Amino acid sequence: MKPATLLHFHQMLVKQKYRLLFSPKQICRPGPKGPTKALIEAVVEMKRRNRTWGYKRIAQQIALAFGVDIDKDVVRRILTIHFHPETGSGGPSWLSFIGQAKDSLWSLDLFRCESAILQSYWVLVAMDQCKRRIVGFAVHRGVVDGLALCRMFNRAIHTPALPKYLSSDHDPLYLFYQWQANLRVLEIQEVKTVPYVPLSHPFVERLIGTIRREYVDHTLFWTATDLENKLRLFQGYFNRQRVHSRLRGRLPDSGGRDDAIKL
Repeated sequence: MKPATLLHFHQMLVKQKYRLLFSPKQICRPGPKGPTKALIEAVVEMKRRNRTWGYKRIAQQIALAFGVDIDKDVVRRILTIHFHPETGSGGPSWLSFIGQAKDSLWSLDLFRCESAILQSYWVLVAMDQCKRRIVGFAVHRGVVDGLALCRMFNRAIHTPALPKYLSSDHDPLYLFYQWQANLRVLEIQEVKTVPYVPLSHPFVERLIGTIRREYVDHTLFWTATDLENKLRLFQGYFNRQRVHSRLRGRLPDSGGRDDAIKL
């Protein structure tokens, strides 16, 4: 048996597990299939011509112009899927602005992995946004609460030099009292991304995709310790051996302010 066959079999088991967990238990009754193609095109075109309009105003304008009663949440879902703004059309984001002004901005996010025996593990990854450097990983099995999140973060950073700003999304985990108190003790200011806009948190999201494509999807692990050790091996490779196109071919761990780029 080839290793690729074993990995493919494991991925099929993971997909089957989540299909059984989250697929509907009963057959859905026939009904509306969502907005029509013409309505989607009208919403996207209205947003393209009026960049400052929000979901509620676009829904009101659609109702006024076409007599179609559409909810603002439907407009939000349409724009999330179908609207792709042009590169550089909206200017730099707040994360890019802060990253240029202060060489002290980290990004933080969580993703989930499945072990060889289909047990779920949460992985916290922290990265230096300016230098595109992986700061560290932490792994936790089971439900993540405020206390577990603080432990994972403190284990992942393990460095004396802490950032002034920490970028995170709007996950309810970051609202726990323990998490907020931990940031106050470490004197770190939290910077929130734009809700429902993944493009406002692109660096760590892209890093997670790289970790999955280049390592996790091709590796089997058994325990949290095993996964954490393997991720630290990838961290060493990523920081000291893998060149980064945004750093003009340099390594994230090459050091020096010259490695800082225009975000």
